[in-house]
Formats: sequence, structure tokens, C-alpha cells
Amino acid sequence: MKRRSTFLMIVLGFGFAFFYIPILSMIVYSFNASRLATVWGGFSTKWYVSLLSNDKVIDALFLSLKIAVISATVATILGTMAGIALARFTKFRGRVLFSGLVTAPLIMPEVITGISSLIFFILMADWVGWPGARGFSTITLAHITFSMVFVTTIVQARMIQSDRAIEEAAMDLGSRPWQVMFDITLPVISPAIMSGWLLAFTISLDDVVITSFTTGPGSTTLPLLIWSKVKLGVTPDINALATLMVLTVGAGVVAAGIIMTRAERRRLADERMAFRNND
Repeated sequence: MKRRSTFLMIVLGFGFAFFYIPILSMIVYSFNASRLATVWGGFSTKWYVSLLSNDKVIDALFLSLKIAVISATVATILGTMAGIALARFTKFRGRVLFSGLVTAPLIMPEVITGISSLIFFILMADWVGWPGARGFSTITLAHITFSMVFVTTIVQARMIQSDRAIEEAAMDLGSRPWQVMFDITLPVISPAIMSGWLLAFTISLDDVVITSFTTGPGSTTLPLLIWSKVKLGVTPDINALATLMVLTVGAGVVAAGIIMTRAERRRLADERMAFRNND
């Protein structure tokens, strides 16, 4: 048993090293004074200064954040409704088709999703005149379609694990269905909803494949800008930009984890208090 645990710890250590050593090396070399990304020339923060004064990078960053926030919010709303429907209503006409349509982008390659989105927008432009040009709206719609799948999967799994007896007890005590939804169901699955929003936000923020098919002139997102720069060679300013993205996403994940942990503890405390009062 001890040998097995030692082996698992070694494998776990190699796994963490494989994932995080490249990220740590990128962060270290973002403070490199040399113009060569892989040759250390001393400690310097000049690449962060030049990065923050680059208008193209700032514009691409704000565009990516705007798209990510909107697409994650809409995807979370739609995905939550779809997840609740699939978990609570196990039998309705067209459920298999609906489930297949919802989860299809999850197993479909991003290239196929990008091409199909591009063809759809071209056909819509020919039929109804919208969109006039591909850009912010087309990217946002494509991201909503793709990221909604992940929110649906997370919410559905949380709904299946939740205790339905609490909702039934509230209905027996006279609560309306919409009251049960807002007072019990949504608070119970709120950690899953927040996790789905964070995942949808991250997917939208760093997407390259789908965005490259649905974007147009003047709508360059941050991942596309980084990709175009990397083609010419990795420079320390790219390392600095990637470091800022890693720190931002990491801070958001930590903050969300703290909030969800506190919310879960509060919910469990309320349940214990409710059971005590009933006894």
C-alpha cells in the first residue's frame, strides 16, 4: 500500500511539473531584459511597460473581455435552463433530439463548429442581410453556441446530485413552482452555475479556432493577436501578455472558489438549522 501511494505521488508530481513548469518559465522570462525570449539578459519590467502602451493590445484585450463576459453570461442563462430541463423533465417529446442538439458541439471538432458557423452567417447575410460584416456579434454568437454546452453539462450533473425532496417539501408547504426555483433550486446549484460561467468565460477568452472563422476586419481578439505575433517568433512582450492573462484567470478562479466555498457552507448550515427546527 505504501509503495502504491509513493508511486501515485511520483506520477502526480510529474503531472504537475509537466503542466506548470512551462507556465512558470514563461512568467520568469517575461521579466527578461533581452529581446530574445529564450536568452536571459537580466531582470527588467520594460516589456510590461511597452505592453501597456500598445494600443493594439489594449483594444484586443477589451474586445476579448467584452465578448467573453457577454457570451459567458448568455451561455450560462441558456445552459442553466437546458440543464434543469434535462435533469428534471426526464420524459418529454423530443428530449433525445434536444439532448443531442445541446451536446453536439461538445464532441464536434472546433474546426467543424467554426466552418459551420461561417457558412451559417454567410447564408444569413444573403437571406436577410444580417450580419452585414463579421465581427463582434458573430464571434459572440459562435462563442455562446459552443460554451453553452459546458454549462449545460455542469448544471445537469449538479441537478441530478441535488436532493429533490427539499423542493417537494417546499411545494407541500405551499410554495409556487417559481418560488421553489428561485428560493431553493437556484441557490443549491449556484456553485455549478458559477463554475459554468467561469468555464464559459475562459473558453471564450482564449478561443482561436472558432474566432478565426467568425471574425472580420477590425475585430481582432487578443488570442488572434497573440497567434499572429507568435508566427513571427516569441518575444518577451508575448510572455508578459500571457503572464497577465494567467494571473487574471488565476485570481478569478481563486476568488470564485472562495465565494462558492462560503456559499456551500452557508447552505449546509441553513439545511442543518432547518432540520433541527423540524425536529
